[in-house]
Amino acid sequence: MEKSNETNGYLDSAQAGPAAGPGAPGTAAGRARRCAGFLRRQALVLLTVSGVLAGAGLGAALRGLSLSRTQVTYLAFPGEMLLRMLRMIILPLVVCSLVSGAASLDASCLGRLGGIAVAYFGLTTLSASALAVALAFIIKPGSGAQTLQSSDLGLEDSGPPPVPKETVDSFLDLARSVFTCALTYATDYKVVTQNSSSGNVTHEKIPIGTEIEGMNILGLVLFALVLGVALKKLGSEGEDLIRFFNSLNEATMVLVSWIMWYVPVGIMFLVGSKIVEMKDIIVLVTSLGKYIFASILGHVIHGGIVLPLIYFVFTRKNPFRFLLGLLAPFATAFATCSSSATLPSMMKCIEENNGVDKRISRFILPIGATVNMDGAAIFQCVAAVFIAQLNNVELNAGQIFTILVTATASSVGAAGVPAGGVLTIAIILEAIGLPTHDLPLILAVDWIVDRTTTVVNVEGDALGAGILHHLNQKATKKGEQELAEVKVEAIPNCKSEEETSPLVTHQNPAGPVASAPELESKESVL
Repeated sequence: MEKSNETNGYLDSAQAGPAAGPGAPGTAAGRARRCAGFLRRQALVLLTVSGVLAGAGLGAALRGLSLSRTQVTYLAFPGEMLLRMLRMIILPLVVCSLVSGAASLDASCLGRLGGIAVAYFGLTTLSASALAVALAFIIKPGSGAQTLQSSDLGLEDSGPPPVPKETVDSFLDLARSVFTCALTYATDYKVVTQNSSSGNVTHEKIPIGTEIEGMNILGLVLFALVLGVALKKLGSEGEDLIRFFNSLNEATMVLVSWIMWYVPVGIMFLVGSKIVEMKDIIVLVTSLGKYIFASILGHVIHGGIVLPLIYFVFTRKNPFRFLLGLLAPFATAFATCSSSATLPSMMKCIEENNGVDKRISRFILPIGATVNMDGAAIFQCVAAVFIAQLNNVELNAGQIFTILVTATASSVGAAGVPAGGVLTIAIILEAIGLPTHDLPLILAVDWIVDRTTTVVNVEGDALGAGILHHLNQKATKKGEQELAEVKVEAIPNCKSEEETSPLVTHQNPAGPVASAPELESKESVL
């Protein structure tokens, strides 16, 4: 016993020895080492946030120099290169992540997670729309701005507003675009004048289909999901192609990690050039201040209260600790105003910082970046009520319901690019019978509102991935527990040698030893 005590005392003193050394946590060297480790781990986050602040300072400093448009274009070049890098990586990232994610999940798990994701996206978007309509009626952003013209905000060269489309044609275009990857279908109109026999002249608006070149994320998402399920059904024949997509996905994430170190530089010039471009920010904010305040307040409430509360209800975990690991993607979303451009950094940070399963994140985040637009729904609903108040139109209950449903549905087809949500406002205005000539006013402040819009969009995607990860872990643990209970039931009762399971052979080392004649008889039988 004395020897044992001496040994334990030696181990205790040995373990306590480093704590008293120069690198102990309580000493100055230990604190410096912890601080250096923290800075090394959070270097990308700190650099990204610093890039946003530096860009704001750069833009404010250069506004007094009256730069020409050519000089502003040169100033924005590093930021343009960042956007092109991120868009370059989107195609392989979306396709490979969805194919590998869909192929790694069995059919029942894929259907269950897909159903939960669709329900989450629909409910959060609908709640965001309802919140936006309520705030718009309370704040009344259109009151006092009825005499505001687009020329007052320096928008005389902004061009004509988007051509309004019929609501039915908008949803038909969305359905057509689902089944194509390289092109996006868009309906245009041709007005034909017809003379009747009675002498009356009628104008008929005939829809004409056009194909817009460019990457169609919605079609790519559907194709990649179906391809992943098909490869899973092939069994051993599809394993080689699944491994190929998994390897390509990992290689793409390596490229993403390289691009992320250029993000602070690109963000600085993006923000700085955008501030320099604005002619008179003070006039802009004072004229449309209520509209900007209502939109940003809706984003703050939905992103700071509603979405974290939903996450807490499902997981019983601190949502803000989860969001703390995603500061770099949020800063990227704030600077680029693009959910698709934020997708690479979001996938990297949510897996490395928050430990979300790769199968979950690479399955749900590309879909969320395409169909989940909570921030866009808030912005569109506030804009619709704002334009109604500008034109002194009292919205009835049917029109409010139409705004909610149309905003929720049209946000699915909203492009994940800067100013992508402005085009879908025309759908809402046409659905409730409002004119679209006031859309340039929305475009005037879109560069401000679109930043918080994109942050809320990607936050909803991230929290949805966290909820699905928690539910999947819970289901996995429950299955393991049920399997363990089944195994325990087959274990014999050690208290009674007779009460044993007939399915399990149990050898009791403490039991009676077989005698020599019995062994000889068994050998003879063999």
